Formats: sequence, structure tokens, C-alpha cells
Amino acid sequence: MNAWVSAALIAAVAVAVVVKRLRGEPLNARELFAAPLVLTGIGAWTLWKAEGVGVADAFWVAGGALLGVSLGVVRGTTIQVFEKEGVLWQRYTGRTFAVMAVSALVSFGFGLLAGRMGMHPQARPVQLSIGVGFLGEALAVGARGLMAGVPFAPETRDGRRRDR
Repeated sequence: MNAWVSAALIAAVAVAVVVKRLRGEPLNARELFAAPLVLTGIGAWTLWKAEGVGVADAFWVAGGALLGVSLGVVRGTTIQVFEKEGVLWQRYTGRTFAVMAVSALVSFGFGLLAGRMGMHPQARPVQLSIGVGFLGEALAVGARGLMAGVPFAPETRDGRRRDR
């Protein structure tokens, strides 16, 4: 797949997720984790297939992944998790967007540093970066949902969540 097409698809999915969560949506466990895991998997596969990536790059990737998950967890703590109609819902807040902006700057700075230190450009798949960030967010929101003692929103028979 063309890099521009891939980037456009990822951006479209990310925007759709953000818009839905800004309005507020039922918190479904499968939906919470599916996209981050798929994006992380695609990013890992892209990294695996990349040529010229060495051991030093792997350390930068590991550091970047740890940073991405950590920033995602911080972002996840700013998301409003609440009960509505007997199930969990989530909604992005203004603080969520502030953390997103700071996270983007920190990640950009890390990428610049990694590049200046010799990290191979193929060792930085955007899918992996986005995936690990959303995975950290999902871990934080999922943990908060479990602690709330309110059930996650159910899915319909076709695997999609029911809109309430």
C-alpha cells in the first residue's frame, strides 16, 4: 500500500475515533482495544519487514514504544469515564486534548533525537507510534472502567456495539 494512502487511512480512522469520543460513546471493551492492537500489529509487521533496521534501532523502537504507552496512559487518565443507562461511557475532555498536544511534541522531540542519533527512518512506522499511544490510553481507561464496578457496554450479535 502506498505510504500516502496508508497515512491518510490512519489519519481518517484517528479523526473518527477522536470525534466519536469527543461526543461521548458507550465504552465497549472490544472496541476499546481492537484498533490499538491492530495498529500496533501493523506497525510491528512493517518494522519486521523493513530493511536496514539494526539492533540500535530496536532499542530506539523499544524506548519510543515505552514513551508512547506512557503518554497514552497519561492521556487515558484525562478521559471522563461515567455511567449512563446502566453501562460505562467515555468522553474526551479539554484536558485530553492538552495532553494530546504535549504528547505530540514530546514524541516529535524523541523522533528528532532518535534520528540525529542514527535511528534508521524505516524503524519508525507511524502505525506503531499511534497504536502504542492508543494502547496506553485503552489500558488506563479499561482499568478505570473495571474499577468503576459498572458493566462495559454490550455488543450486538454482529460484533458491533449498540448505540444507546
